[in-house]
Amino acid sequence: MLLSRGTKLWKVRSVPLCRLYNSTTTKNALAATQKATDNDEYWETPQYPEIKDTSFDGRKKDEAKTWHEQIQKTPTVEEKLIKINMPRYYGYKVVHMNEERLPYNCLPAIQHYTRTHFEPMENEVKEDEKLSAFVTALKERIVDVVEFSHDFYRYKLDLNPEMDAVEREKTYTQIIVEQIHRELTNNLAADFPHLHELEVDYKPRHEAFWAVGGIEAPKNVIKSKEGREWQKDSAKDPVDRFMQYKSEPYLALRHQSQLQPWKNENEYTNLTLAKGLPRYEYDPRTLGYITGYQHGTNIPGYWPSNVNTFGFISYQTRAPFLRRPESYGEEDKLNALHAHAIQSSFAWLLAQANYYGFNTFSELTYPMNTQTILTNGKQWSFYEYQLNTLLMYGNQVDENPRVNNCRGTTELTLYQEIDSNGKVVGFNEEVLKHLIKCYSKTPDVRRSVDELTPFLDKQYKRIADYPDEEKRSFLDKVFKHMCSNRPRHLELPEIYMWEKIYKIDNKTRPMDAKRRFFELSINPWKRTLDQYDKVYIPKAERPEGPKSKNKFRKTYFP
Repeated sequence: MLLSRGTKLWKVRSVPLCRLYNSTTTKNALAATQKATDNDEYWETPQYPEIKDTSFDGRKKDEAKTWHEQIQKTPTVEEKLIKINMPRYYGYKVVHMNEERLPYNCLPAIQHYTRTHFEPMENEVKEDEKLSAFVTALKERIVDVVEFSHDFYRYKLDLNPEMDAVEREKTYTQIIVEQIHRELTNNLAADFPHLHELEVDYKPRHEAFWAVGGIEAPKNVIKSKEGREWQKDSAKDPVDRFMQYKSEPYLALRHQSQLQPWKNENEYTNLTLAKGLPRYEYDPRTLGYITGYQHGTNIPGYWPSNVNTFGFISYQTRAPFLRRPESYGEEDKLNALHAHAIQSSFAWLLAQANYYGFNTFSELTYPMNTQTILTNGKQWSFYEYQLNTLLMYGNQVDENPRVNNCRGTTELTLYQEIDSNGKVVGFNEEVLKHLIKCYSKTPDVRRSVDELTPFLDKQYKRIADYPDEEKRSFLDKVFKHMCSNRPRHLELPEIYMWEKIYKIDNKTRPMDAKRRFFELSINPWKRTLDQYDKVYIPKAERPEGPKSKNKFRKTYFP
C-alpha cells in the first residue's frame, strides 16, 4: 500500500488481524500479533469514540466534569483551593451560614445542605466501675472550677459593665470551658495518654465552602434563561448554591490520629435512607439567610503544614440563642441546637478533608469523625458526627447513596444555680460522665500517607514541598490573600441608578461615548483569578540580564 505526502511516497505494510491470529506457521506471526496488541494498534472488538451530547446542557455538563477532573489532578492542597476559586476574581455568590443566624424551622434545611441523617442519643451514660471512680475523683474539682469561673466572671463584668447579654454569656462560657478542659486533661491524662498529644486551639477560625444542588432557581436566573432560546426549556431546573460557613468556637482539640467510626460502610451507604433525608428546595433567602460575594475558603483553624490535623472535640457557643424569640417554642429551640451541631461539625470536618485533597467535587475515600459540645456554661449538649460524603452538587443530591451521620443528646444542666455565697447548688453528674466519655475516647485510626491523600501528588503535597523558592512564595502569597478575603484594589464595577434608567432601560442617550463595561459587553463576573497586571521587573533586576525581554515576573497559577 502506497501513501502519498506531498511529492514523497511511503510503502506501508498492512497485515490483517485475522491473518495474524490464524497463522501458526511461524513464531514471527505470533510476535507480530503480541506487538500489535501491546501497542494498541489492533483490537479484537471495534473501538468507537465516545458519543457526546452536543446540546447546551450537555456541553455545560462536560465542561463542569472537565473542571472537576482538573481540580482532582491538581497536586497540592493549596493549589486545589486556588483552582476552585480560579473562575471568579471577585468571588462566588455564597450563602452565609453561622451560629448567629439559625432561622425558625431550619433543621430540615441544614440536613439538606449537609446531607446529614440525625438520630437522638441517650442522655444517661452507661456507668461502670472505672467511670464511677473518675466521677468520684473529679466531681469536687469540677465544682470548684465552676465556682472559681463564676467569681472571675463577676470580676471581669465589674470591669466592663456595659457588655450586652450575648457578650456576657460568651465571656463566662470561655472561662468555664477553659478551666473544665484543664481539669479533665490534668486528671485523665495518666490513664489516657492520647490527651498528652492533643493540640488546643483557642477561638480558632473555622470556615468551610461547598456546593449544594437541588435548589430552585432564583427569579433573576429564570428570567435570564427564558430570554435565550437555547436555555428556555431548562429555565426552571434546580441549580447549585454555594454555602460558606464561618464560626469561632471556644476551644478546638486536635490529634494526629482519627477517632474510630461508629457507622460502617453498609450503614451509611443506603440509597433509600439518602432519598428519605429532608429536602429544602426553596431559595435559602426564604429562611432569612444572607447572600454575599467572597472567595470560597476552607480553614479548620490551622494551616496545611500542621501535624495534628484530625478533629477530636470542639466547644461551640450557644450565646446567639439569647436573641432567639421565645415564641418559637422549646421544640424549635431543640431542633435549632441540633442544626447548629450538624453544621458546625460538618464544616469543621469538611475543612479538614480539604487539607487531605478532598473537596466538594472530590469524594471522600474514608470516613472522618469528631465530637461537638454546645454549652453556655450551665446547659450542655453532646454530639458525635461522622463525615462520609462530600458530594451533594447537581444530580448528586439525588443519586449519591451516601449520607453523613450525627447523633446527640438533649439539653443537660450542669448545675441548678449558684447561691449568694458563690456555691454550686444541684450539681448534675450526668454532664460530667459525658465529658469524661468524650475525653476518654482514644483516636487510634491510623492510615498510610497514600491512603490518606489519594488525590494529592506523591512528592509535593503542600506548596512548602516545592524546591523552587519563587513558585513557593508566589503560591503562598496567593493562597493567604485568597483566604483573607480582603477587598480587591479596584472595586467591582457598579451600574449607577441613572445609568440603568437612561442607558439600559430607556435608550435616551445614544450620543454618549460608550466607555462603560456594560456598553462594551464586558461581564466583570467572568474575570478569572489570574487576570491582573503582572509585576514588572526593572532591567537591573532581571535574572537573564538588562537586555532580557522577560519584563514581568512569572506566575504559577494551577
